[in-house]
Amino acid sequence: MPSPAARPGDRLTVTVRQAGGGADGTFELRCHPEGGTHPDVREACGRLDRRTTWGTDPFAPVRSGTVCTMQYGGPATAHVTGTWAGRRVDARFDRGDGCEIARWDDMVPVLPDLRA
Repeated sequence: MPSPAARPGDRLTVTVRQAGGGADGTFELRCHPEGGTHPDVREACGRLDRRTTWGTDPFAPVRSGTVCTMQYGGPATAHVTGTWAGRRVDARFDRGDGCEIARWDDMVPVLPDLRA
């Protein structure tokens, strides 16, 4: 079995746009072991570890047909790419309705906290 440092995965690139307040940019997040340029590596890795459970994808989009509140959370977008838990990640986030806002908020601090 490979050591945690040699495991495939657990390396993400997080690109945030139009979030304001200095949150915009492209950040590298490495976990197991922790590293990268993300502003809160330890908490972000911990959040992803807690959200990663058997049979679930912490980066999954909102399910088709989900009823969402019609609210707008601002123009912020994020794109997360890389590998996590041995799987490729290519996930996009925005704050265009209540479901997408909740999805974004569930990923804080991987994504910046925009709750006001």
